[in-house]
Amino acid sequence: MTTQFSQSVLKWFDKHGRKHLPWQQDITPYRVWLSEIMLQQTQVATVIPYFERFTKKFPTVQKLAAAPIDEVLHLWTGLGYYARARNLHRCAKTVVEQYGGEFPGTVEELAELTGIGRSTAGAIVSIAFQKRAAILDGNVKRVLARYRAIDGWPGQTDTLNQLWEIAEEYTPAKRSNHYTQAMMDLGATVCTRSKPKCDQCPLQSGCIAYAQGEQTRYPGKKPKKELPEKSIQLLMFRNPNGEIYLQQRPPQGIWGGLWSFPELAIDADAETHAQDQFGKVAHAEVWNSYRHTFSHYHLDITPVLIQLAKAPRAVASGGHHWYSLHEPEALGLAAPVKKLLEKLSQLDPLR
Repeated sequence: MTTQFSQSVLKWFDKHGRKHLPWQQDITPYRVWLSEIMLQQTQVATVIPYFERFTKKFPTVQKLAAAPIDEVLHLWTGLGYYARARNLHRCAKTVVEQYGGEFPGTVEELAELTGIGRSTAGAIVSIAFQKRAAILDGNVKRVLARYRAIDGWPGQTDTLNQLWEIAEEYTPAKRSNHYTQAMMDLGATVCTRSKPKCDQCPLQSGCIAYAQGEQTRYPGKKPKKELPEKSIQLLMFRNPNGEIYLQQRPPQGIWGGLWSFPELAIDADAETHAQDQFGKVAHAEVWNSYRHTFSHYHLDITPVLIQLAKAPRAVASGGHHWYSLHEPEALGLAAPVKKLLEKLSQLDPLR
């Protein structure tokens, strides 16, 4: 049964699998690692242009390790889950400093590096080093859970352990690299979350979920939880030169290490705060509020444009910066901040 499973998957891959993605060309441990980190919780179509820009700017792990974190975060802007970018940079430094720029070749060693879990380590070993190693990303969890009708949410330890046992059981000794890619492709293109294309699946005949007619029952859903809500004002200070004041956020937490507007409690007076910080205010304008949702809470943002009457003392260090809208620097920006800056750049500077 085990051999039949992997043979069916590999036969399907030879005919239908994706073989022309950017990270499938010139395969190296660095390129596989980079793509796997980018693909966590992100669609392939979204990742492709980011991967291409990243590898053009940082073609090797040494180049990435030597880059300032601001440059890394700037290229990551828009991909979300920014802890991945910070961990990527930290991991690159470790690989260069402790491993001479060569990624270790075992799952155990790789999984000790920052930001690399067991599945990502397995993908690197399998695809880059062409050694047998199992993976269990979201796509593979779905395929295996349906095939074997595994109840329970994969975030629960018992369910996860069960799926890992199956993943290890089915991973073949030969062509492990192709099998790994095939399983990811199968989940992404055929055994999809909703409306799976069972008539195109090489595993249909042995799939218990298909036999039951309950494909979407597996894998089990994460227990629903009401997300808390938080409201803030984002203060967009603009000086008479048209520059916008930005602050760098702490390394940990939401938008860690990125540049953003100063925050203010929703019930605080923005003009009074501005006068305390920078002196006389020429004009203040409250923009429409909107919601930005993170994985664990909703953030209701009210942007406030504050035109300062006088140019404050210049700052360009210590986590403070006057940002030029017309000659933008390569700074890491949170996606909502980037959008607001784009909107500001289209305004009349005297408004």
